[in-house]
Amino acid sequence: MTERDDAMRWGPAEAPARQLVFLLHGLGADGADLIDLAPTWAKALPHAAFVSPHAPDPYIEAGFGRQWFPLQDRNDAARAGAIESARLWLDRFIDAECAAACLSDYALMGFSQGAMMALHTGLRRAPAPKAILAFSGRLLFAERLGEATAHPPILLVHGMADEVVPVGATHHAQQTLGDGGFSVEALICPGLGHGIDDAGLAAGAIALQKAFAQS
Repeated sequence: MTERDDAMRWGPAEAPARQLVFLLHGLGADGADLIDLAPTWAKALPHAAFVSPHAPDPYIEAGFGRQWFPLQDRNDAARAGAIESARLWLDRFIDAECAAACLSDYALMGFSQGAMMALHTGLRRAPAPKAILAFSGRLLFAERLGEATAHPPILLVHGMADEVVPVGATHHAQQTLGDGGFSVEALICPGLGHGIDDAGLAAGAIALQKAFAQS
C-alpha cells in the first residue's frame, strides 16, 4: 500500500479541481475526522479537492486512531526525530497527491496535533502552500523558525476555553511568527473548548478564498 492509499478524499464540488486542501487530523483520530469539513468549505471553494490523510502511526495508548508523533516520549531528541519523520512522510504524501492531481496550488489545514504538523511542515515546503490554517495547535520548535523556507499567510484559530491545548499556545505562535516576519492572523473563539466552531469555519473559508485568489 502506498501513502496515497491511506487517506479520505472529497470533491471537487465542481470539476475540474484547481486546488487541493489537505486536512490534518488530531491525536487519536484519523482522516475521517476532518473530511466532513469539505462540503462546508466547498461552498466557498467549489473547485477545491479535499484530502484528509490518516497519520502514519497508530495511537497505541488508546488502542485506536492514529498519531503524527508520540506524546509519551519526553526525550527531546527522540521526539524531535519522530516529528521529523512525520514531516518527511507528510512531505512525500503532499508531493504524491499534487503530482497525481496535476496541481500545484494547495493549502494545509490542521487541528490540534495536525495543526502542529501543518505549521511545522508547511513552513519548510517547496513549493510553498498558498495558506496554512492551524486550529487549536501550537508552533513546534519555535526557536528553529529560521529553518523556514516558505512564507505563506497563516491563520491561527483557538478556543478560549480549550482544555487540551491552552490558548496561550496560539498567542505565543502569533507573536513568534509575527516577529519572524510572517503574515499571521489569529481568531480566538470565546467559550470554545478543544474544537472547531462556525466562526472558525467561516474564517477558514475566507482565508482559503483569499489565498487561492492570489494564485
